[in-house]
Amino acid sequence: MKITIQRMNDAVHLQATNEDGNVLDIDGAPKIGGKNKGFRPMQLVAAAAGGCSTMDIVSILKKQRQEIKDLKIEIKAEREADKVPSLFSDIHLHYILSGDLDKKKVEKALELSLTKYCSVVKILEKTAEISYTYEIIPA
Repeated sequence: MKITIQRMNDAVHLQATNEDGNVLDIDGAPKIGGKNKGFRPMQLVAAAAGGCSTMDIVSILKKQRQEIKDLKIEIKAEREADKVPSLFSDIHLHYILSGDLDKKKVEKALELSLTKYCSVVKILEKTAEISYTYEIIPA
């Protein structure tokens, strides 16, 4: 894996480019000179947890011959107060799936992703309490 970070202004607006040429903007809060032109670094980490687990869940459900019409995750992450560095203390992922899905298969896919397969969640669970809920919206 190779990622290049380029500073884009005279403050903290950065652009990350991966080896495939995909680009992602990163920026800081205005209080540190940022202009809100991209994700903040800790937002990227939370998004990575959601993205990683989504990829697992889609793959597992496809293997189980479950047809997902749509999948959305709402992530709420809390950081330690008054600490430097301020690590995540709690991360809650709420999955909203739609389709003609078997509840037991969805539960199994979520459990496998979050307890076995998702590398990002496995890293984060060393310092944060990871929890999840889900809902299935019929197709």
